[in-house]
Amino acid sequence: MEYRSSHCLCLKLFTFVLFWCCLASLSLASIHSHRHGRHDELDKHPLSKINIYKTTLALRNSVSIKVSPLILGFKGEDKAWVTVDLVNPDPSEDDWVAVFSPAKFNSSTCTPENDEIESPYLCTSPIKYKYANFSNSKYSKTGKNSLKFELINQRADFSFALFSGGLSNPKLVAVSNFISFANPKAPVYPRLAHGKLWNEMTVTWTSGYSIDEAVPFVEWGLKGETHMRSPAGTLTIEQSSLCGAPARTVGWHDPGFTHTSFLTNLWPNFVYSYRMGHILSNGSYIWSKTYSFKSSPYPGQDSLQRVIIFGDLGKGERDGSNEYSNEDPGALNTTDQLIKDLPNYDIVFHIGDIAYADGYIADWDQFTSQVEPIASTVPYMVASGNHERVWPDSGSFYTGTDSGGECGVIAETLYYVPAENRAKFWYSTDYGMFHFCVADSEHDWRQGTEQYKFIEHCLASVDRRKQPWLIFAAHRPLGYSSNNYFGEEGSFDEPMGRDDLQKLWQKYRVDIAFYGHVHNYERTCPIYQNTCVNSEESHYSGTMNGTIHVVAGGAGHHLGSFFKEIPDWSLYRDYDFGFVKLTAFNRSSLLFEYKKSRDGKVYDSFTINREYKDILACVHDSCGPTTLAS
Repeated sequence: MEYRSSHCLCLKLFTFVLFWCCLASLSLASIHSHRHGRHDELDKHPLSKINIYKTTLALRNSVSIKVSPLILGFKGEDKAWVTVDLVNPDPSEDDWVAVFSPAKFNSSTCTPENDEIESPYLCTSPIKYKYANFSNSKYSKTGKNSLKFELINQRADFSFALFSGGLSNPKLVAVSNFISFANPKAPVYPRLAHGKLWNEMTVTWTSGYSIDEAVPFVEWGLKGETHMRSPAGTLTIEQSSLCGAPARTVGWHDPGFTHTSFLTNLWPNFVYSYRMGHILSNGSYIWSKTYSFKSSPYPGQDSLQRVIIFGDLGKGERDGSNEYSNEDPGALNTTDQLIKDLPNYDIVFHIGDIAYADGYIADWDQFTSQVEPIASTVPYMVASGNHERVWPDSGSFYTGTDSGGECGVIAETLYYVPAENRAKFWYSTDYGMFHFCVADSEHDWRQGTEQYKFIEHCLASVDRRKQPWLIFAAHRPLGYSSNNYFGEEGSFDEPMGRDDLQKLWQKYRVDIAFYGHVHNYERTCPIYQNTCVNSEESHYSGTMNGTIHVVAGGAGHHLGSFFKEIPDWSLYRDYDFGFVKLTAFNRSSLLFEYKKSRDGKVYDSFTINREYKDILACVHDSCGPTTLAS
């Protein structure tokens, strides 16, 4: 640490002492959150590399940029490929092409919040970009190239712009013609989720229609029978409701209107079809595509039930934009594998770090489009992660800036979860023989807190004879992980993570605890208080004496390294992209599988076979006092 020589010795000593006193006063949560923050170039959001405020105007008539076709989605499609043709007599290696939506993007769109630098020409980030020499190294000599971009319907028109000067010193050279989807306001990207009742499914979607323009609803019913209509509620997000930059500044993109409809009194195990609709003021109808889902089994129903669990997916760009292959290199492989496997599972749990938008709001549209084939077909249950929630002085347990100023607002609005308060992202839900307790690791979970009480109630309220498979899930590893930074700290978990919760996991005999946050895969032995309590590794039978902890955070974001030493409790570690599948064959038999995204094959597995009496049997710290009285 350097001090200016002009200061007197006493001032230097005072400053030094004050610095260390302040550092010592930081909470463990604050230190640890900072450690997980974006410190290296690899972990920066691609759009954050653009110094948009430094843009200068350098338009040249000799340069042209043209986009075709002009109108997209004539047949109701919500995504389309376009061609961008460049002609630039003075090309360079650092030329790049940006996509803006809305198409008008000059300083007239700036708000006081944006106007951090005196009279910027631009104050809005593009939604994606490519270097002009993408897929054509001859561009820097010829000045000509044709680029392919994939666009999705994001409720506004589009324009393309050619910049020179690289990302750090952008010079606007040319602007294209405007293009648009045939109906930019169309209802798109449905997300299914469980309601608060077992026989209730929610449908959430996005549109450009306010409640003053059109009435939203869902038309649904059993296939082949008369369909009914259920109304939908509508939520909006204002720029002022976000907590900081870039979400409130260069990353702001109008997220449109979020609608949620509740489909109730569903018959168990039946296939329903549905479509979203809007009744316009003139009486005409706007319809989405038609989708279908299978309703959930009755809680405790004995039948084949299959669950997918992962964290930290993020979004990819099929057109190669934005260098997302560096930030979320596994996102598309995992998404495509899950789309391919759709007939073979029933529900998905995405346990935090969902889109990695980090304050660049347009990314949320792109993510919901990416997972639409999955989320429109099976319940897509989400948890809150640091990249959704963490922001200083916003009520989050950690004090970093990982959410990019979103502070939970975007995720809590775009995704329904059956929580009592969606700002407190903890909830329980059932799927047949499974009971899930989903915690919010971005809020305090320690003993005596509101969340701790919820977790205990969730674990205690399940009837294990009917629902023997008890699952705990949270974003951060509150249990065990031998990732490099946890190993260096010596804790092998989040600070204070399992101090209080392990008593609950043991008391209520939690079968498996799942986490994301750490970008790899790891499975522990059945463990309690840092000690393996079962010597078996792949075929468990009879009484389980502890909880198996699984990190499944390798769905898409760039991978995280392991600590060089392998703890005794770590049975399997994998530095690759993948996800977990649970299959309950009945109340006595469960199959666990870890699959890699690149080929869908199983690389780690175990089985649990037991009877109800094995769940009732006392293990260390699981049973209360007894009496000899008869």
